[in-house]
Amino acid sequence: MAAIAISDPKLAARPQPYAELKRRVEAAGLLRKRPGYYTLMLVTNTLVFATTLWLLSLVQSGWETVVIAALLGVVSGQLGFQLHDSGHRQMFPSRRVNTVIGIVTGNGLLGMSHGWWVDKHNRHHGNPNHQDLDPDIDVGVIAYSEEQALAKTGIARWIVSHQAGLFFPLLFGLAWTMHVSSVRFLVKTKESLRWVEVGALCMHAVAFPLLLVAIVGPWRTLLVIVIQKCVGGFYLASVFAPNHKGMPQIESGQELDFLRSQVLTSRNVKSSPLTDLLYGSLNYQIEHHLFPTMPRCNIRRAHKIVRDYCAELAIPYHETTIYRSYQEILSFLHDVGAPLRQSPA
Repeated sequence: MAAIAISDPKLAARPQPYAELKRRVEAAGLLRKRPGYYTLMLVTNTLVFATTLWLLSLVQSGWETVVIAALLGVVSGQLGFQLHDSGHRQMFPSRRVNTVIGIVTGNGLLGMSHGWWVDKHNRHHGNPNHQDLDPDIDVGVIAYSEEQALAKTGIARWIVSHQAGLFFPLLFGLAWTMHVSSVRFLVKTKESLRWVEVGALCMHAVAFPLLLVAIVGPWRTLLVIVIQKCVGGFYLASVFAPNHKGMPQIESGQELDFLRSQVLTSRNVKSSPLTDLLYGSLNYQIEHHLFPTMPRCNIRRAHKIVRDYCAELAIPYHETTIYRSYQEILSFLHDVGAPLRQSPA
């Protein structure tokens, strides 16, 4: 599906329909917190993370180290979903508890600022696929519109001209850019928990490598960190990409009601128990954007309510397979880069 501007003025003129949808979802009890589920998830993720480190202590060869380090990257991706849920306050009624979990998970275990993630992600949720306001479509070497593509210079211009073919290799860099963005955010921010975050981030930068050195030695520590970061970043980016890439974009000055602004710009990936696990339930991207504080274990039940309600209002609801979602993304990126291939200078 090509990314197009939403230009039908009739959409903006229709009355706000979100209140009725929210009433139906609340009546089903789907916005209530599920602390038992999240307690089990936190314990499980902690045990899996610790078990992966223990497995590292058992292997000796380089190839075995590579395999376990890649597994550690996947586990880090799952911890990324844990950070995501805490940032949305999906887990527990207490905002403080959610924040503590977010800082421990993000800054302490992943080396990524919880405050940076919440700030960036909330701006995305408030303006999904908005050409001027969504930080997720203002990404360095990737262009999501012809204007962005034509503005690129130097090596970035060459990358954008071939961005469909380079898309998946570029995903390996996500974790590294998250670290850089986290540091930049904490240098500039005035938020009250800034120094708590800085302390947790520094502790991660020192304690995690020292722990790995104690487990596998200095040279294999370097190998583990590089593979973990590349695989973990690739995993998260490959889950985030289908959410909005290649979906309609909102141009500056256009107005849509909340329901349509979230539904029309989002893409769902068809669910199965395995897909829900691998995607951290973010394959229900439409439902997540409509109800960002909803516990992930409730979102599958909300899916039918939202889909049926959109059908009642004749609002396009895009849901597709994993394979088709990436096909749509790559086709979109290929089209965006076309002007640079036709006139590379």
